[in-house]
Amino acid sequence: MPEAWLSYPGDRPALLAGSKDGGSERAGPRPSPTGVTMLRSWALVPLAWGPSPPSSVDPSGRSPPPCPQAWSHRAAGTFCLSLPHVGLLSPVLGTLGGHRASPQAPPAFSPTLCGSQGRSVPRWAGPGSPAPSASSVLSVGPAGCSQEGAPSQAPPSQPWPIEPGPADLTPASGSCCLLSLLPAHLSRVMALRAGEHSQEAANGLKEKVLTLDSMNPYVRRVEYAVRGPIVQRALELEQELRQGVKKPFTEVIRANIGDAQAMGQIPITFPRQVLALCVHPDLLNSPDFPDDAKRRAERILQACGGHSLGAYSISAGVQMIREDVARYIERRDGGIPADPNNIFLSTGASDAIVTVLKLLVTGEGRTRTGVLIPIPQYPLYSAALAEFNAVQVDYYLDEERAWALDVAELRRALRQARDHCRPRALCVINPGNPTGQVQTRECIEDVIRFAYEEKLFLLADEVYQDNVYAESSQFHSFKKVLTEMGPPYAAQQELASFHSISKGYMGECGFRGGYVEVVNMDAAVKQQMQKLRSVRLCPPTPGQVLLDVAVSPPAPSDPSFPRFQAQERRAVLAELAAKAKLTEQVFNEAPGIRCNPVQGAMYSFPRVQLPPRAVQRAQELGLAPDMFFCLRLLEETGICVVPGSGFGQREGTYHFRMTILPPMEKLRPLLEKLSQFHAKFTREYS
Repeated sequence: MPEAWLSYPGDRPALLAGSKDGGSERAGPRPSPTGVTMLRSWALVPLAWGPSPPSSVDPSGRSPPPCPQAWSHRAAGTFCLSLPHVGLLSPVLGTLGGHRASPQAPPAFSPTLCGSQGRSVPRWAGPGSPAPSASSVLSVGPAGCSQEGAPSQAPPSQPWPIEPGPADLTPASGSCCLLSLLPAHLSRVMALRAGEHSQEAANGLKEKVLTLDSMNPYVRRVEYAVRGPIVQRALELEQELRQGVKKPFTEVIRANIGDAQAMGQIPITFPRQVLALCVHPDLLNSPDFPDDAKRRAERILQACGGHSLGAYSISAGVQMIREDVARYIERRDGGIPADPNNIFLSTGASDAIVTVLKLLVTGEGRTRTGVLIPIPQYPLYSAALAEFNAVQVDYYLDEERAWALDVAELRRALRQARDHCRPRALCVINPGNPTGQVQTRECIEDVIRFAYEEKLFLLADEVYQDNVYAESSQFHSFKKVLTEMGPPYAAQQELASFHSISKGYMGECGFRGGYVEVVNMDAAVKQQMQKLRSVRLCPPTPGQVLLDVAVSPPAPSDPSFPRFQAQERRAVLAELAAKAKLTEQVFNEAPGIRCNPVQGAMYSFPRVQLPPRAVQRAQELGLAPDMFFCLRLLEETGICVVPGSGFGQREGTYHFRMTILPPMEKLRPLLEKLSQFHAKFTREYS
């Protein structure tokens, strides 16, 4: 386990103190839903204190390798921070001393002036100590530091002097240093300088205009677990495997995200043929493309500016494609009409969701907009609400009833929220992400009545509407149910419903195509929405092409229909249904894991039992317990899943989200390996 030794020549027990007088108030570590650990050192307070270094921070849960010399000398004012991999060593040193070097180099020091009183921060200076062990120990401390700036070497047998030199990690005159480990288990370390006396000022450099303390504070609050810290570590492990680093696995399986083609799904042929013809119209003369694909491409190009896909479309999307979307909605909903002027094409559904939320957010203090979102939720919602400084109002799905939505729970959440904000909107994800439930028509009717009675704008996230597997389940669109309920709901209840090409059977995530249909939206507000869309110019035209094919696929009389319908679309959805059943079965056969039926969408969200000792160990490390479990799972098996704390869950319960998308021949071994790891983890901490 790599280690960093941070030094302060103090004689007061102010380890990670949060008080300016060096008192005993502790400021860290502080856990967050994604496992981020923050360590603060306030003005003129030691970052850490000796003589006995405190316990190392090691997210793996295992004790780090000993450092005999440092421990034996009990150097005053030292602190050992154990880092989980060697990639952290150089960034840590770079942030403290303004110098980056290879983490393989053994530690020796020369000073870097910091602050206005000539205090020194150690720098990496090159060889001079015994070769580091396999754990790549980095000692950042007072050895050899001097105010005059002359480099010196620590004796090989004594990397730490018994009496510390004049090293200081905190600038003078009331400024403070913030060392952030984002998170404690990953290789991103940033030092935030606050106040007048910065390293840049000491070196005669101009201060940066944009820093962590001067940037938008709401952006700093944004977290997105699906691509969060654990995924960053997965990417690093993939890089290490490519470099030949030995691991207990040969590949990283990224089961954290609903990216079908990344998991091996073959693209559907007809949409790609139409897109290829639109991108390169010379192919219209090729005999390799079917006539119906050529007709479709010619029709789309005729609707584009300059008959080229490279031209901007209007901001709401190509008008002809909006009309095709309206016809699709009408067919889906049994003949209920849809107005293309109420349809806005978007850069995936996420872009449209953020736009609608932006329209809804207003107020300050107790008048701030509150938005009810399901827990567990898709983290786009919590991230967007944090960015807009809106209030996230959690309502809990009922895990004991297969993640059912209960209107009584909606009423509880709304009642409590009105004490501190103004709830204005209600979001429903159907089919559910990450929970995989499919709402019944009766439930949807109850939700619509509730929203109408409480004057809430409805957001219906329906991107998984093609992904329904349970025989007893059926997708009902909110638009259809709302209309069939009649007055007063059909004419007055405001609704925005979202769809995307990223999910379903196509899985064209990277092309970023989607739409939102608004119902009963105020005409003036719709104009404002059009203005917002125009600022972004237009959605990507390739995504619009694929959306057009998704909403108007080959007809039975078209030559491409047999391959599209039977060989590809139906086969993809049938295999997903089989994977959903297999996932539920294997997890429920494993002791300590319980998985509700995966009725729809692309994920399982099993509940895992974690031993009390594991929970305690995670808390010691400043990690959410399920983040701790998922980190260990990744490091030991190469399986990347997202901890339930990134989606929200009831206190005292632990989950993880895993996609069902891996190929069938890989899915069963993956599920079994995960179950075996849970059994091993449970034994280790029992």
